[in-house]
Amino acid sequence: MAGEPWNRVNIAFPGAVSCVRVHFNSTTDACVKSLLVKNGKVLQLLRSEILQTEVRVLYELLYILNNSYRGNKTFKGLKQVEQCINRLKNMKLDVALQELTELCPNRIQRGLSITAGVCELPSQPMLEWLCLKVLGAAKLMSCTLNRCSRTFSLTKQQMKWEEFIILNMVITSLLSRLWVISRGILVSLSSLYQQLLELLRPVADAQPMPFLTDFPLPADMLQFLGPSDGAVRKVKEDVGVTVERAICLDAGMKPFLKVFRDFTEGKSFEQKSHKADRKLKFKKQMGEAASFTDMASHLEEIIPWCESQKMEKEKRFLNFLHLKCQRMKCLEAAGYSVQRRLRTFRQEACWALSPQGSVPKSCRSYAATRRHNRLRTHFQSLRSRIKSSTLRTGVKKTRLKRQRKRTESGPSVDDRKKRTMGNLSPALQTSGCDDDIDDIFASVGF
Repeated sequence: MAGEPWNRVNIAFPGAVSCVRVHFNSTTDACVKSLLVKNGKVLQLLRSEILQTEVRVLYELLYILNNSYRGNKTFKGLKQVEQCINRLKNMKLDVALQELTELCPNRIQRGLSITAGVCELPSQPMLEWLCLKVLGAAKLMSCTLNRCSRTFSLTKQQMKWEEFIILNMVITSLLSRLWVISRGILVSLSSLYQQLLELLRPVADAQPMPFLTDFPLPADMLQFLGPSDGAVRKVKEDVGVTVERAICLDAGMKPFLKVFRDFTEGKSFEQKSHKADRKLKFKKQMGEAASFTDMASHLEEIIPWCESQKMEKEKRFLNFLHLKCQRMKCLEAAGYSVQRRLRTFRQEACWALSPQGSVPKSCRSYAATRRHNRLRTHFQSLRSRIKSSTLRTGVKKTRLKRQRKRTESGPSVDDRKKRTMGNLSPALQTSGCDDDIDDIFASVGF
């Protein structure tokens, strides 16, 4: 590959003339017009401010990580992406395409050339030289896409390991944008190459001056890149979605991947079905257990199975129940009646194998239960103290309110009654409250 003429930074410029006079008609006019449109799209992408900004961000990122991140695989992947971008710059593809724009006639010149029947167009050596440039740039963009995808996968793996989270997020976003831009350049280069071949045919027929004698130009870009690289022009997603979905770029591998996917899905379904059957069997054994000795044997069988299935939560609850089961075995062996406790224990074991909702009280440890009761007692005493304090405060407020009313409204009813009693005769004062009204008037003299 290193000896191929397109795989060079500086492709030797042909020594022949750049323009030739050829027969010009409406078909040639449409071909030149389409070539200029495709060429303008490639130049717009190569000179876009978005691409230049992303390249500057890449340079700054590599400069910051040069010392502390040098041995990391992600850093090496970023360096490879940088090498592809630098090689594209050194190719000076934009200069060559700008020269093509200047050599092709503009709209006014094409109109006059149709009337005259002849026009000056880029020569065969010039067009073949441009085809080599475009082929090299397309291969370089394909390599850039592969480097971005590989580095993205490494960065995603580090994020799963929870290493350098913020840095890896910056790198993944940068790689996604570079991947999308590189794919757009690759698609535009493919269209431009087809238009160059379309214009090369009439020019070579008019004045044949072959420049490439040892290297035949491929018929299309797909033939040059191969099916794996050529399929990237059909993808409408960024590198993140592409890596996530693991899109197969080789059409020959699709049948094998389909078989592997079906086998994996079937295996996963069988594993889930086996796990459900095992749980159902254990629950049935728990329901048929007649003693805590049988319970202990079933638990000793199911706990290693939970560990092999990586069911850590279920394993933790079952271990706790196994300890309780050992204590109940001792009571059962001593002759105590544990049938009521056995029924409750069955329910606990079934819940522990498929824990859903809150933890039952019977499955809590003694320390957790005691801590819960202590907190509950503390809150109850605190509530009662707050309630009694509120009542005392209310009584004090009521008393203060009554005293204020007495001060504001003058003497109270009791005070007026005492004053009236003081104005009466001593006989009336000494008379009891239970005396008849006639005795009261008789004492006064009526």
